[in-house]
Amino acid sequence: MPIVEPPRFDADYLDNPNPVYPKLSKRLNEAGKVILSVYVEADGSPSRVELQTSSRFERLDQAAIDAVKRWRFVAARRGNVSIAAWVIVPIHFSLKP
Repeated sequence: MPIVEPPRFDADYLDNPNPVYPKLSKRLNEAGKVILSVYVEADGSPSRVELQTSSRFERLDQAAIDAVKRWRFVAARRGNVSIAAWVIVPIHFSLKP
């Protein structure tokens, strides 16, 4: 019977830029945590970005989604083969230094 190796879901974010903090959100002191579900293709590109948990501020949620759509990832792997998989990406918007 062949041995089936489960996939490793250790996708990494690489050195991606932080989301742009919306100017109006800064003025209104909006802060919070956005949690996104991201489907990372085997080549490391995000093909789907879905809002898992909202920050309660639409501007912050959209800034996080827009940024992560442009990110590159290290894909999950099964053995030595890169595979597509869902990963969770938390984004924190904080006005504190």
